[in-house]
Amino acid sequence: MRFDEGAIREIHARVDIASFIGTYVPLHKRGNDLVGLCPFHNEKTPSFHVHPDKGFFKCFGCGTGGDVITFISKLENLAFPDAVRMLAQHAGIELEPENPQVSRMRSERESIYEANQTATAFFERMLRSEQGAQARAYCERRGISQASIEKFHIGYAPDEWNALTDELRRSSVDLEIAAKAGLVKRGERGFYDFYRDRLMVPTYSTTGEVIAFGGRALGEAEPKYLNTSTTPVYTKGRHLFALNLARRAASHDHTLIVVEGYLDCIALHQAGFENAVASLGTSFTEEQAKELRKYADGIFLCFDGDTAGNAAAAKAVEIAVQVIEHAGSGVRIVMLPVGSDPDSFVREHGPRAFAALLETSKPAIEHRLEREAERLQRGFDSPADIAKHAESLIRRMTPQMEWDRWRVWVAKRLKVNENDLRNSRFLANTANFAPRSLGVAPATRHVSTSLQPSSFEREALAIMLEEPGFAREFAGRIPVERFRNATYARIYERLVEHADRVGQTADVFALFADDSESMGVLTSLGQRDRSSTVRYEDSAQRRAHLDRVVERLQLDDERQRYAELSRRIDDLVMAGQNVSNDLRHEFDALVTKLKK
Repeated sequence: MRFDEGAIREIHARVDIASFIGTYVPLHKRGNDLVGLCPFHNEKTPSFHVHPDKGFFKCFGCGTGGDVITFISKLENLAFPDAVRMLAQHAGIELEPENPQVSRMRSERESIYEANQTATAFFERMLRSEQGAQARAYCERRGISQASIEKFHIGYAPDEWNALTDELRRSSVDLEIAAKAGLVKRGERGFYDFYRDRLMVPTYSTTGEVIAFGGRALGEAEPKYLNTSTTPVYTKGRHLFALNLARRAASHDHTLIVVEGYLDCIALHQAGFENAVASLGTSFTEEQAKELRKYADGIFLCFDGDTAGNAAAAKAVEIAVQVIEHAGSGVRIVMLPVGSDPDSFVREHGPRAFAALLETSKPAIEHRLEREAERLQRGFDSPADIAKHAESLIRRMTPQMEWDRWRVWVAKRLKVNENDLRNSRFLANTANFAPRSLGVAPATRHVSTSLQPSSFEREALAIMLEEPGFAREFAGRIPVERFRNATYARIYERLVEHADRVGQTADVFALFADDSESMGVLTSLGQRDRSSTVRYEDSAQRRAHLDRVVERLQLDDERQRYAELSRRIDDLVMAGQNVSNDLRHEFDALVTKLKK
C-alpha cells in the first residue's frame, strides 16, 4: 500500500528523528551528529550516527541507514505500511480521509477485534479456573509450560453452549459482530458458542490484534482442530500463526521456520526457536510466502515426516520457488524422520537435534530436483528421454546462471552425460525455455545494475540531495538515460518527476520512504564525512559543478558521434561510394571542435 507523499512528509516534519531514536538508543553529541551503539548489530564502539538536520540515520558498522520510518521498520520488523501507521498515530496524523463506507468497515473491524479480545481474556480465565483442569492437564502432557501459556495467551473454551455467549453479552459485545468473528453461531433458539471443550489458541496480526482462533479438542471430538474461517479481519491462507512474535526474532538472523500446526510452533518457541511460525492448518500459500518474504531472507519449510508431510512439502516447494526464490531469498526444506512432527521431535530429541536438522536442510531446488530424479530413475524412459526431461526440469526450476551446476548434479544422479542434457532435442523447442514466473515479462538484454555509478552520477545526486531545487533546473540538461546505474537512475528520474514538490532534503527522503535500496544510497550520499563525493560550500559552486557535468556529457556525445561518422565514412570509401558534403561538413566541424 502506498501512502500520500504529503502524509509521509508530515511524519518527517512532526517526528523529531533524534528524539524518537533516542527513546530506543542512548545518543550523545559528536559535532553536528548524534552517536550511539547500533541497535541492529552487536558493537562496542559507537558507529551509529543520527543527523537531525537532514532527518536520517546511518550505521557505519553494518551499513543500515534511512529515515525514521526505516528505523522503526527495521527495529520492530514491521512492514512499511505498519511502520507508517505507527508513526502517524505517534504524531497524531490522519493518514487518509474516511468516507462513510470506509468508516463503517473500519468500525466493524474494530468491533471484531474487541470481541476477539474479550473472548481471549475469557478463555484465559477459564483455563485458570476449576473448569480448566482437564485442559491444564493436557498442556502438561504436551509439555506446554506456563510461560508458553502466558506468551501465546492459551485458554480453554468450557464444555457449555452459552458460556462465551453470556460473557460477550455481559461485556456489551454485539452478538451479530461476534458471529461475524466466528465466535458464536445463530441457531433456532438464538446464539450459541462455536468452540466447546477445546484448548484455545489465538492468532494475532503483526500489529497486535487478535484475528482468529484455533481450538484443539481435548477428547475424541471431531474435527480434532477447529479453526476460524474467513472473517472481515482474517483470511484463511493469508496469515501465519506467531508471526507477530517471530518477526522480532527474524530481525536478528533474517530467517523464519514454517511448520504446519500451531502446537508444533509453540513447541519450537519453547525450545528456543523463536523465529517459528505456523501455516494455520492450511497448505502453504502464495499469500503466506509473500508475507514471509517481508520479514526474512531465508525460509525453512519444516514438515511432518509422513506421506502427507511429503506431499505438503512438494506443493510448498513449488510455491516457494515461484514466490520466494524468484524474489532473491533462500528456501530450505527440513524433513523430519517418518512418524515425527516438530513437537514430538524436539521433545524427544531436544533443541540441538532440531538445530542439526536445520543445518543439514536442503535447498528447495535441490529437494525438488531430487524427487524428480528419483521418479525418472524408477521409470522406463530411454537415456535420451531422461536427458530431455531432466533438462526441462533444470531450466524450469533453477536460475540460468546455475544451469550447468545442476546439470552436473542431475547427470550424476541419473547416470547420464551432462552434455546429453545440454544437447537434448528439448533445446530445439524454444517454447520450453520460458521461465515459470508470476506474470513476469521475458528477460531482455540490459546493462547490469551492478555497474558502479560514475562520479558524475554520485556528485549530481549528492548536490540535488543538499539542494533539491537543482533537480528542476537541470532536468532538461542532464538526461536520465545518461545514468548507467539503475538505482541512481531511478532516484534521479523520480527527483525530476517531483521536482516542483521537493524543497529540502527531508522532502527527498520522503519520496523514497518505501524504497530501502534508494534510501541506502541517499543516506550514504548525505553523510558528509564518509561519502566519497565532493562537497560545495554554496549554491554557486554546486551549480558550477552541474554545468561542468552538462559540458562533459555533451563532450562524450560529440566523441561518440565522431566515432560513428568516422566508421561511416570509412565504410563508404571502402565501398567506392561518394561521401556527401553534409556528412563531410559535420565530420570536419566535430574534428575542429574536439581539437580545442
